[in-house]
Amino acid sequence: MPEYLSPGVYIEEVSTGNKPIEGVATSTVGFIGITERGPLEPTLITSFSEYARTFGSYVKEGVNERFLPRGVEGFFQNNGKRCFVMRVVSEDPNNPANSAQPASSVIGDMAVEAAGPGSWGNRVAVKITRASLDDGTAQTENLFKLTVMYWKEPPPAPLIDPTHPQSRLPANLPNRREPDLIEVYDNLTPDPLSGNFYERRVNSFSNLVELTRNGPARPDDNAPENDQAIIPGQPPFLQNGADGAAAPGLDDFRGNPLAEPGEKRGLAALEEVDEIAILCCPDEHIFNNDQIAQSLVEQCERLKDRFAILQAPFAADPISAHRPSVVSKYAAYYYPWLEVIDPPTGVALFVPPGGHVAGIYARSDIERGVHKAPANEVVRGISNLQLQVTKGQQDILNPRGVNVLREFPGRGKLVWGARTTTLDPEWKYVNVRRLFIFVEESIEEATQWVVFEPNDEPLWARVRRAVSGFLTRLWMDGMLQGRTREEAYFVRCDRTTMTQDDIDNGRLIVLIGIAPVKPAEFVIFRIGQWAGGSEITEG
Repeated sequence: MPEYLSPGVYIEEVSTGNKPIEGVATSTVGFIGITERGPLEPTLITSFSEYARTFGSYVKEGVNERFLPRGVEGFFQNNGKRCFVMRVVSEDPNNPANSAQPASSVIGDMAVEAAGPGSWGNRVAVKITRASLDDGTAQTENLFKLTVMYWKEPPPAPLIDPTHPQSRLPANLPNRREPDLIEVYDNLTPDPLSGNFYERRVNSFSNLVELTRNGPARPDDNAPENDQAIIPGQPPFLQNGADGAAAPGLDDFRGNPLAEPGEKRGLAALEEVDEIAILCCPDEHIFNNDQIAQSLVEQCERLKDRFAILQAPFAADPISAHRPSVVSKYAAYYYPWLEVIDPPTGVALFVPPGGHVAGIYARSDIERGVHKAPANEVVRGISNLQLQVTKGQQDILNPRGVNVLREFPGRGKLVWGARTTTLDPEWKYVNVRRLFIFVEESIEEATQWVVFEPNDEPLWARVRRAVSGFLTRLWMDGMLQGRTREEAYFVRCDRTTMTQDDIDNGRLIVLIGIAPVKPAEFVIFRIGQWAGGSEITEG
């Protein structure tokens, strides 16, 4: 209650009690897998070029392709808009010396560390030269220019710095190789109070290094200005980066759920990102078993706010024995793999379908809505399918929850299935499960204001209005079936949903029922001969 202690005019803002519910995003994907380089926390990516700047390009370990970059590329080729990428590296909690380590170096009072662990950091060179604004006066003597260069492959000598004004002169040098990525930061200063303080400016933008100020001095120049862009002698490369004693294992993909906030890795780190609505691991079959798939599904079933896209292995079981790897109402399973053209070589290769399908989920959500089954949709960015599945073969696979990708003459290569992997017929369609995730998450996030409010009839009425208003919008948008609102949904929050014991123990219980639209999976036209003039009754 406001207090009125002296004469005057008082203005009060009064709540109308109407708190509308906004729908949550449904198309943000959480990808997890092995990358060329990059940070070890979930990173928001909005284009494949941004992914390449942050995490590098395609990855091969020996003769084995790692599919996370291909999956992210397929996601954006199919009109995906936003995803979080979680890089996985080898970590040994019992012996940190066996874990992946970041490369580093110290240049005077400035420490430089690669933006993520791995031997890739040993191919990062850091060059310090005079700043453009350095005019030789005391006011500018602490300014410097930082050039960071990265080579994907171990660079030969001589090295070329393309940022040098004469870098194009020695084009006929043997073994000439320019960096694959260059970052230039000019007019930096060691002064923490300056807008050009090197820690603040570089660490906010660099995809290659992170700087730490260990003292007040400007780092010394480590390359002459008149070297015609050739870094002489031993270039200032970061050192001691390591990939770990072993390749990333299952525990690295899962992460430690007991780790401190901000220190979690793998799936445990993606669990903390509330925006994620879809999980996908393009390297799902790296261990030749279903354990990664099981981990993805376990997180979806526990959090109940996300859905897993699973993929068949490349050498899948014969049709007669082929079944989804995990049975769940929070997962869908896709088969077969896709053929794409490798841009660097022009060679065709096969990739798992998860990333492309995730992009189709996002495209369907954006263009139609989460209630629309992400099927009968063209798969973009591919040249062919691993194999052609016939209708007879899909007759066997579809009832088992295997969503098939098929090619139809004149229509293209389509996702031709929309089933979850569950045995429960109530939840057999992908769009039904995802619609309920959307409704549940939207209501939960938008009704946090209810907590600790007086639990009585006025509050119950406000909750009913808020939820009913939200469901009415869904019904009007075609997400719920029914000719009237009463057929589409109901919301109850009153003495019929709560006992006095519930109220005394602080429980407010709302009962909601919705009628989701189901996909027209089997379209049947019954056609017979009609004798002209016969009476036809329309039902």
